[in-house]
Amino acid sequence: MGYAQLHSIHVHPVKAFRGTACPDVVVEPWGPAGDRRWMLVDDGGKVVTQRQQPRLALAAAELLPGGGVRLTAPGMDPLTVPLPRTDGTLAVEIFRDKVEGIPAEDDAVHAWCSAYLGADVRLVYMADPATSRPVDPEYALPGETVSFADGYPLLLTSAASLDALNSLIAQGDHADEGPLPMNRFRPNVVVSGTDAWAEDGWSRISIGEVAFRIPKPCGRCVVTTTDQASAERGREPLLTLGRHRRMGGKLVFGQNLVPLSRGTIRVGDPVTVLG
Repeated sequence: MGYAQLHSIHVHPVKAFRGTACPDVVVEPWGPAGDRRWMLVDDGGKVVTQRQQPRLALAAAELLPGGGVRLTAPGMDPLTVPLPRTDGTLAVEIFRDKVEGIPAEDDAVHAWCSAYLGADVRLVYMADPATSRPVDPEYALPGETVSFADGYPLLLTSAASLDALNSLIAQGDHADEGPLPMNRFRPNVVVSGTDAWAEDGWSRISIGEVAFRIPKPCGRCVVTTTDQASAERGREPLLTLGRHRRMGGKLVFGQNLVPLSRGTIRVGDPVTVLG
């Protein structure tokens, strides 16, 4: 293995919207500051992601000072959404978790999102991730919480592992779908300078000044088959992951991270394996 370092950082202010690359980010106990604090829910209060609405790949959310967001999407005028000022909450469901979200105050926000998707949705905010939603209890330590991310505070992927996966895709029946870019996997942190799949053997790492534990690999879903530039779906990488990266009944790529400390991480920071 060469010199492992942090290659890139990505924050997703609204869950399922396009990610934003940034040179540094403050890591809070529940994830990168500003990451996935907003999400869309349907008229029954259930989370809406690219699983149901692949067109969300084409929508973007710029994080504004104070925690608001500026939304853009094809065919839509940009829209600024401030933090809700009310304490009124809405019961929402994200996979198996029931939590409280605060709806955006202006009905025009919900109308904008609904018009773009052609479905009745609402945009909600997580005010206090310190208490709102625990990490999966099967893998959590006491007191660990998470934002509206799928299940864990951060997701790490490796540039070398993507190269290895793309080599496998090139040998398969749908080679024309590759090579795939890293945004298919929607990571928060991408590391370089490692061997392919080295992260499978990690249990604790540090990135710069921040330590993390690694509870489990990340099981992948249909979102990875969604071209993040066109919103069109294919069959890769799930076909190849199913042949080569099946662990515990899941198709895996990347590792889930839980911070063990607070601090700022920066592109170029050394990545050190602690265990």
